[in-house]
Formats: sequence, C-alpha cells, structure tokens
Amino acid sequence: MIITDTHTHLYLQEFDKDRNQVIENAINAGVRYMLLPNIDSKSIDGMLAVCDSFPNNCFPMIGLHPTNVDANFLMELENVERWLSKRKFIAIGETGIDLYWDKTHKGEQIDAFKFQIELAKKNDLPIVIHSRESMAEIISILEEINSDNLRGVFHCFNGTLVEAKRVIEMGFLLGIGGVVTFKNSGLDQIVSAIDLAKIVLETDSPYLTPAPFRGKRNESAYTTFVNQKMAEIKDITIEEVATITSDNARKLFNF
Repeated sequence: MIITDTHTHLYLQEFDKDRNQVIENAINAGVRYMLLPNIDSKSIDGMLAVCDSFPNNCFPMIGLHPTNVDANFLMELENVERWLSKRKFIAIGETGIDLYWDKTHKGEQIDAFKFQIELAKKNDLPIVIHSRESMAEIISILEEINSDNLRGVFHCFNGTLVEAKRVIEMGFLLGIGGVVTFKNSGLDQIVSAIDLAKIVLETDSPYLTPAPFRGKRNESAYTTFVNQKMAEIKDITIEEVATITSDNARKLFNF
C-alpha cells in the first residue's frame, strides 16, 4: 500500500531535531511520497535540502505563501521565477489568498496569486492553492483567468459542497487532511458527496494534526489516519483509498 502526502512542511524548525526519523517513520508507515510546498525565499534552501536527502520520496514546489506577501512581494516573485529556470519543481505553491490573519496586503496577495497562476500556465505546472476566508475571491479570479492547462489542488479544502463542485468543474482537486477526522468539522459530509478521483490526501504538517493526535505536532506518517477516515466515509478499503488518491497525485504532480 502506497500513500501520498501531497502537502507537508518537513523543512520547518519543528522537525529540526528529528527530521530524518520523521521521514523514515512516514515511509515505514506506507507514506512513500511527500510533496513539499514552499513558503518564501527563506524556506527554499531548507526545503531543497530535504528533497535532496530523500530524492525518491520528497519532491519540492516553488511559490510564495499568501501570509508571507508584504510590500516586497515583487522581489519574492522574481526569485520564484528565477528558481524555475534552475531546477525541476513539481508545482507552483503554495499560493492563494488568506484573509483570516491580516487583510492589510489583500491587494498584494491578489496580485501575487495572479502572477503565480500565470507562472503555472507558462511552465505547464499544477498550482497549489491556499484559501482561508477567501474562497469567493479565489473562485472569481480563477473564473477570470482560467485556461485549459491550468490545474491544481485546493489545499486543505474548507469550502461548501457547492464550492467543491465548482472548483472541480474548473479542473482542480480537493486536498483533504486532518480536519476530516475532527468530530464536528462537517468535512466528512462534503467528502462523502465527492468522487474519490477528485481528492488527494495531505497533512499540512506540522499543522492540523488528525485525531487521535490532535493538538500535537503533525507529521507525514499521520496521513494514514486521513486515509483510514476516508475509507470509513467511502465504505471501501484503506488500500483502495491509498491507491486512488496516490494515482491522483501522480497524475497531477508528475513526480
């Protein structure tokens, strides 16, 4: 059984003391592939070091996270574009719009998101979208500048069923992580109505830890709990969930 964690920040300081062991634990648990989204220029070296240490298991993306968009965002985006000419990345991301913490740079977030969409189209790469309190804005932008070769995943999908169906119609997959195991999240009801062919699994580690470890550091091995919950929701085996969602990830990210 092969499981794929399509969104994990293994390069962050939360893993400095046991990073290699965390990755080995994931592989031993059946989570063979771990996809690493970037945050900003400061996280690139650490992310690439992880991927170079585990080249058959860890694969990098390149992008600018919306909560790291500030007055200097154009320099950050120029750096993203430069890196695309230096080495292979499996996606643009993570990018998007986050209006939960701070709306000060909403305009800049929108501009940065649009720029990275164009980078994805230009380089024929999928895009990994972070959306928090911003689903309406993101869908509007995608409807405005979508194209046949634009594809990707809504990381940590947190919208409604109507929104889920809309983004799927536009060619995107839903990233489902630990939140689906939370007792009152309601995400299980949305997932039950969505074809598994439109879903990939993720952790967002070290954040959003699934039950039964909620409140503790998340790690890629815990994708197995998301996989188990999906099997319960869909009333199929854990092997079927792992196979289908990993195939979805391989087709989308081409790693």
